[in-house]
Formats: sequence, C-alpha cells, structure tokens
Amino acid sequence: MTQPIELFFWPTPNGWKVSIALEEMGLPYTTHLVNIGAGDQFKPDFLKISPNNRMPAIIDPDGPDGAPVSVFESGAILMYLARKTGQFYGTTERDRIAVEEWLMWQMGGVGPMAGQAHHFLKYAPAMDPPNDLPYAKDRYRNEVARLYGVLDRRLAESRYVAGDFFSIADMSIWGWASLWEGQQQTLDDKPHMKRWLDELAARPGVQRGRALFAEKRGDFRKDQNAQDTLFKPRG
Repeated sequence: MTQPIELFFWPTPNGWKVSIALEEMGLPYTTHLVNIGAGDQFKPDFLKISPNNRMPAIIDPDGPDGAPVSVFESGAILMYLARKTGQFYGTTERDRIAVEEWLMWQMGGVGPMAGQAHHFLKYAPAMDPPNDLPYAKDRYRNEVARLYGVLDRRLAESRYVAGDFFSIADMSIWGWASLWEGQQQTLDDKPHMKRWLDELAARPGVQRGRALFAEKRGDFRKDQNAQDTLFKPRG
C-alpha cells in the first residue's frame, strides 16, 4: 500500500496550491500544520525540509526509485506531483511549455505582487506604528490590476491558462486570484477571469483543498505577535 504524502501546510494561497493538487490528483496525504503566525516555519526540523523557511513543503515516502524525497517551493512541488501522477501537465511538449510558462508567471508575478498588495493595503496600516504608505499601496494595487488584465486576455483565448485543459498552472494562480477583493481589484472589466474563477471554485477537488483547515485562517491585523514573526527581518 502506498504511504501517504506528508504535507506541511498552512491555509494561505501558497498552501492551497498543493492541497488542491493533492485533492485533484487523488493522492493520499497527511497534514502537518506549520503555524506561520507562531513561527513554526523557523523550527529546525522544518528547516531541514524547507531551508527558505516557507511552507508548503512535502515529503513523499515513495519518491524517485522508491526512496523518500522532500520538496519545497510550491511550484516545484506542483511539477513534481504532476510528473509523478501524469496528471494536469498536458499531453504534449507544447502543452508542458505552456503550463510552465503560466506557472512561472504566477511564481514570479501574481504571487509576489498580490502578496505585497495584501501587505501594504491590509497589514502595514494596522501595524504599530501604522505604515500607511500611499505610494506602495498604489504601486502594488496597480501591478496586480495589470497582471489580472494579462490573465483575462489569456482566458479570452482559452478555457484554462495553458489551453483547453485544467493544469497545475491554474491551481497555482487560483488561490491568489480568488482573493481579488482584498487586493482592491474589480472583475467588472474582466469577464473571462470571473468565468474561470467561478468554474474552478465549483470543482470538488478545489473546494476540498481550499477548505483544508480553513478554520485556522486568521487575521494577522489583530495579532501583534504574528506581525512581528511574519514581517520583521529574521535569518
């Protein structure tokens, strides 16, 4: 019997990428919570798996050649799982190129920019002392709007981001894009993105992955200790 994959997780857009993938792929897994507000990501045992002190990460007991393997970075995890299962990566080399293009687009663009938008629009103004920075708010709000414009135009051409098939690229983008309201965005001028968001939200695997430990998802604006853990420099 195949041993379950160990998922190191907290309910954030980055964590959802992998919980959704595991659910969509039908892979058995167990969850280890990494409470990022409490500093679990800095514990020595977790750093052995994820040296950049970021979740998610996985351990697959049935890795290459049957030996266990750990993988950190959400994009690397998604590609590993897609190769392992032969799912959600397309069927041709051109498919895989498109999947990787849009996966890298998310990793280098949507994730970092949306994350900064959340920080400067929601968290920085609530810090003690407040850091309400109009330039930073405008900068990241506008860049997220530009990226979602790119996404909407792409989805005007194809059902999913890499083509006519659901892929790990969609999984990587959806969690961040689903939080568009908190990024002070609008879908009024993005009908294709709205259609795509709704279609993915209706998938049972996406719903299960998004619901994983959803009750643990908190508002760091109300937790000074969590803010110190998350936002102050630390080696």
